[in-house]
Amino acid sequence: MSDPDAPTSTVAGADPQVRAELERMRASIDNIDAVLIHTLAERFKCTQRVGVLKAEHGLPPSDPAREARQIERLRSLAHEADLDPAFAEKFLQFIVGEVIRHHEAIAADADA
Repeated sequence: MSDPDAPTSTVAGADPQVRAELERMRASIDNIDAVLIHTLAERFKCTQRVGVLKAEHGLPPSDPAREARQIERLRSLAHEADLDPAFAEKFLQFIVGEVIRHHEAIAADADA
């Protein structure tokens, strides 16, 4: 069995202080990743409910005007946060694409 405390990957030969800092930063990254996953899960719970409401009331799965407003809003937030606005836009477009796919599936189920 391998030693779980043994240094791994390319940092094995690094200075102990560097390894310790890397481990602290990686622990923070792992925590942030967990927050992102839980936040996305909550977001998708909300959008699922939106999809049900849209299907129940015959509304289209996508709302291009809202999507455009959200892209501009997130690009602005990204700029303020010193994050590449193009990255933020791509990320949002990926999420919105998934949401629309879910809404289409909910609408198809409602029609069945």
